[in-house]
Amino acid sequence: MAKDLYEILGVAKTATDDEIKKAFRKKARQLHPDINKAPDAEDRFKELNEAYDVLSDPNKRAQYDRFGTIPGAAAGGGQQYVDFEDLFGGFGMGDIFSSFFGGAAAGRTQVRKEGRDMGVGLRITLEEAAAGVKKEIVYDRLAPCPDCEGTGLGENGQEVTCPECNGQGRVVTVQHTFLGDMQAASTCSKCGGSGKIIDNPCPECEGQGRVPDRQRLSVDIPVGIRDGQQLRLSGYGEAGIRGAAAGDLIVTCRIEPHEFFERDGDDLHASTTISMVQAALGAEIEVEGIYDNEVVKVAIPDGCQYGQVIRVRGYGMPKFRSESRGDLYVHIEVKIPSRLSKAEREILEKLADEMGESFAEAKSPFKKIRDAFTS
Repeated sequence: MAKDLYEILGVAKTATDDEIKKAFRKKARQLHPDINKAPDAEDRFKELNEAYDVLSDPNKRAQYDRFGTIPGAAAGGGQQYVDFEDLFGGFGMGDIFSSFFGGAAAGRTQVRKEGRDMGVGLRITLEEAAAGVKKEIVYDRLAPCPDCEGTGLGENGQEVTCPECNGQGRVVTVQHTFLGDMQAASTCSKCGGSGKIIDNPCPECEGQGRVPDRQRLSVDIPVGIRDGQQLRLSGYGEAGIRGAAAGDLIVTCRIEPHEFFERDGDDLHASTTISMVQAALGAEIEVEGIYDNEVVKVAIPDGCQYGQVIRVRGYGMPKFRSESRGDLYVHIEVKIPSRLSKAEREILEKLADEMGESFAEAKSPFKKIRDAFTS
């Protein structure tokens, strides 16, 4: 039987987006393998992530409600689920919860208050790189807690000096040995080295001021961006603890291969085929440009050779943050007809006689049949 995603999250089918988020966070805390040591905790946590992935996305949720199946990808609206494979700082929802638990004040090591940078990869087409495009991406991050607005404070809550370390962030222990007393300093386990604790913390974020969430963000891809070029979006990385500075989101653009054009910096390369007559006599042909309905006229010189490259200035890629464009290099291929009509052959034979070139005699139908049987 198909999974009931609403049952997995423990919400009604009429649940609002906020109710779905709260239910997910509550269950994720219970099921995360860092907390829950049950044998099936990891599988149930993955199942919970899958349910949230669908129900937190309006398009996926509508498809699930209508057909009762789990969509395999984001639908409509140009939404892009980003790729974390080859970039730094990227992590999925499971790792975000690990970071969330690791950032709690109960940790043994000193807590990093500032949020980390995150890196994501976004794939676009060459046409989108040429024209510029707006993309909506969906990614997971630790975001400011909506209930306490990132402060970590619950109702009537306040930040107070840690009684364990008296605000020092470190505690000193003394060991009595036969060599004398030995002191060792370590990070305070109660405040995580901050020297402060929350009296009556926010129940939603447990005093951190941040919660795991799915972020939807519209990204403007500028005209002329190159493959591998990065965009830095300030403050859209991991949120800091209790209002500390958030990290940045680094979007690395990956441009998909094109069926006709090959990019070299700001220049474009393309291949086109002409007839042997056009190659010999010269011609003016048209090829498609990188923009919709753009037509590029290419002057073929007489005596053009196979593999010759013709440069058309100003029809390459637009240059990044510039009004100028690179050039288009057209690589010529010459098509030799495999069959000739009688009239075409006579014309070529006369040309060969004129140029003093030898050629094979035309075969009669009977000779063609005989050669087919004897070959």
